[in-house]
Amino acid sequence: MYVDFRPLDPVAGIRARLDHPVIDGDGHLLEYVPLLLDYVTECAGRDVAHRVRKLTLERSPNRPVATAWGTPTKNTTDRATAIFPELLRDRLDQFGIDYSLLYPGLPLVMMAVQDEEIRRAVVRASNMYYADVYGAHRDRMEAVAAIPTFTPEEAIEELEYVVLERGMKAVVLEGIIAERQPTGEVRIRGLGHGSPYDYDPLWQRCRELRVVPTFHTPGRGLGSRTSPTNYVFNHLGHFAWAQEAACRSLIFAGVPMRFPDLPFAFLEGGVSWGCQMFADMLSHFEKRNREAMANYDPRAIDVALMEQLFDRYASPGMRPFRADLDATLRPLAQAAEPQSLDDVDDFKESLIQSADDIVAMFTRQFYFGCEGDDPLTALAFRSEFLPGRHRLNPIFASDIGHWDVPDMRQVLIEAWELVEHGTIDEEEFKDFTCANVARMHLAVNPDFFVSTAVEGQIKQVLA
Repeated sequence: MYVDFRPLDPVAGIRARLDHPVIDGDGHLLEYVPLLLDYVTECAGRDVAHRVRKLTLERSPNRPVATAWGTPTKNTTDRATAIFPELLRDRLDQFGIDYSLLYPGLPLVMMAVQDEEIRRAVVRASNMYYADVYGAHRDRMEAVAAIPTFTPEEAIEELEYVVLERGMKAVVLEGIIAERQPTGEVRIRGLGHGSPYDYDPLWQRCRELRVVPTFHTPGRGLGSRTSPTNYVFNHLGHFAWAQEAACRSLIFAGVPMRFPDLPFAFLEGGVSWGCQMFADMLSHFEKRNREAMANYDPRAIDVALMEQLFDRYASPGMRPFRADLDATLRPLAQAAEPQSLDDVDDFKESLIQSADDIVAMFTRQFYFGCEGDDPLTALAFRSEFLPGRHRLNPIFASDIGHWDVPDMRQVLIEAWELVEHGTIDEEEFKDFTCANVARMHLAVNPDFFVSTAVEGQIKQVLA
């Protein structure tokens, strides 16, 4: 059967207008499971490979969360494209993409498995698979290594393996950890605030090994997204929810402040949650920073003035309770009431000292993966709506390989609709599809694009 690799006319028209390459900051590959299981056997033995096979190929009738058809089938060529790197390479020009970062398939789910033997075996096998199967195509695509994060030690061990032994230069970390307790309760923790572990050695190692911590953690099956019958009910907003939780945990642990030169990327959740969190953080800091908390100290109430106002303005129904006025003035008082501003300073651990600190992390350190068909990507560029007329940093995500891309040839066309509809201009499109993701990786690794097909073009774009 003949496969036509020519780009659609709209793709060719878009590329003719661009003076920059298109970098896919978040594409996806699908592992060829039989080969991947062979790698699992090599890493951990046949018994573990058999257990992994049961988790990946056999559906449990008692699975509590709804599942659904999630990858292309009718479009067989696209399904094969996500599996075979040679085919993907032959089609990248057809899609209008010059260089693609390919995120994992199976490990995005398996990194959350509590069984350490299974989790680490799948992750290591997958990273071996990526290095071997995709290694010959690194001029056009980079397979992203999976890094489990149940503990900083396991994360650092895998990070050192993929970078130092396999030469990989892009990684994705599990951003939140969901642990089922003996009681059946599921507790969720991030990699910063509230964690029993100190992840600073991991961030330091990322900096030393010149890799950007990116997060692509799914939230389906957690919190309110646990319908046993409706996949879409669980899927709506789940990536944004999980990335927001990961980001918030980092901020309130002071990670961006201690590592101001280390970027962080939050993928596939779009940027609208980032816009809201940016505005919310500034608003909360303005009203609840250490000094501002003096406005809420119960001891600051002028009781005499309140009594005078009560006597003059209290309604008839209130007057019999004048002796209980103090219960209204301090309704939330506890036996161990805070005694100082330090006791109520929620920003103390974050190390944030000013609004400028918040602006710096959101506009210089944080990057937000946005799918090509997401119209709200434009919010990142709408400085008139954001505090201080700042802009955030969205990066183009094709999401090829998943159900929301029924035709891979359309991803650039859908992204270009932002320009066609007038919500962003062509310079902003350049930032979205090229400059932002390039700046992000170059911030820690100036050699990131060396020997790639876009090396010379990137230098021109950022010049």
